[in-house]
Amino acid sequence: MSYKENNSKNAIHGFFLSMGVTVAEPATILPLIVYHFSSNLVLVGLFASLLRGGAIAVQLFAAFYAQSYSRVMIYMRIVFFFRFFSWFMVGASIYFIGDSNKTLTLWLIGIFFFTFSFSAGFGSIYFKEIIAKVFSKEERGKTMANKQLFSSMGAIISGGVAGWVLSNYEAPYSYAFLFMFSSVLMIIGLVAFGTIKEPEKLNVSTREKNFLEFLKNSKSLLKKDKRLQLQIIVSLLGYSFLLAMPFVIIKAKTTIELTGWLIGGFITVQMIGSMIGNFFIWKKFKGNYVRMLQLAYTFMISAFIIAFFAGNAVGYGLIFFIFGVGIDGFRNADMNLVLEIAPEDKRPVYVAIQSTIVSIGLFFAIPGGIILEYFGYNILYSLTLIMLFIGLFFTGKLKRHIIV
Repeated sequence: MSYKENNSKNAIHGFFLSMGVTVAEPATILPLIVYHFSSNLVLVGLFASLLRGGAIAVQLFAAFYAQSYSRVMIYMRIVFFFRFFSWFMVGASIYFIGDSNKTLTLWLIGIFFFTFSFSAGFGSIYFKEIIAKVFSKEERGKTMANKQLFSSMGAIISGGVAGWVLSNYEAPYSYAFLFMFSSVLMIIGLVAFGTIKEPEKLNVSTREKNFLEFLKNSKSLLKKDKRLQLQIIVSLLGYSFLLAMPFVIIKAKTTIELTGWLIGGFITVQMIGSMIGNFFIWKKFKGNYVRMLQLAYTFMISAFIIAFFAGNAVGYGLIFFIFGVGIDGFRNADMNLVLEIAPEDKRPVYVAIQSTIVSIGLFFAIPGGIILEYFGYNILYSLTLIMLFIGLFFTGKLKRHIIV
């Protein structure tokens, strides 16, 4: 296996996938798309959750089968097809139905968002299995930082394109064009990763007789592994930033004049933050993923403190910049922490247990929308900060291999 070759394919995958999905970035464009069809803030939170939350339903089921597979790439390619198809159909639904039937359009967007993230539930298990097989422990942190670096570069370009499209085409056609064009770009990255030569895994687990037995064994495994339990708590609390993040752009819309170019600019700024974070911060960590997680918490806390006082484009730009830095820190640490403690034969199971429980956090935007609807931004931001501080406290109990 060639680290250079596999690292390049992983980076290409990140670059083009990010160019695609950035057009529905949950912190910027996605809330505005939903807000175009409905001013209900709870729906904004729901759709932000649907984009990522469908994965929660299938990860344990995917792991039930994946634990006995010596290779998973063929299944990964099937996942890639469904992700492309779902993304394209979001754009097609907006283009062909759009404002003529806003309710139907929202239903279709929601269905295809769910399909997109549902297939990602399988893909997440397969992706981490492949990464763990083709990269060593030391290489994993480096290649994921490289991937996120290239993902940020792709997203920066996507932000510029989005700004141009939003400025030159009226909504909702501008949104439709973004989805359909980006789905084509997405294919390039999916094909690149799909050509990685996956080695055969000899140390596989014997699959249980049925899924119910698998769930019982997974529950038993979780009860025995105290480190995994604490890790899940810390990672879940990390997702508390999603309580408020999708609504920051809505607050900006009521505070400043939000032009198409400014929206694209916020995307670009967020991805510049992601790129700088990966190049100068996350890539430098040599396996100390607990420290990485603590720093990611610190960045996110800083962003919401600033959100209390932001009143102009510069202030909001700084918030989105910090979002870009912090989110990738969470992603990198979360993935590597579970791969670090998982036995080889039970790796898909460990990944699925942590991902399934932690993915509950992807739905935090729904109660966030309810809190905002009834109590306002100050309460929402305050609650978000409290949960982030609690999460940061629990990271102090995590050590690389033991619990203090």
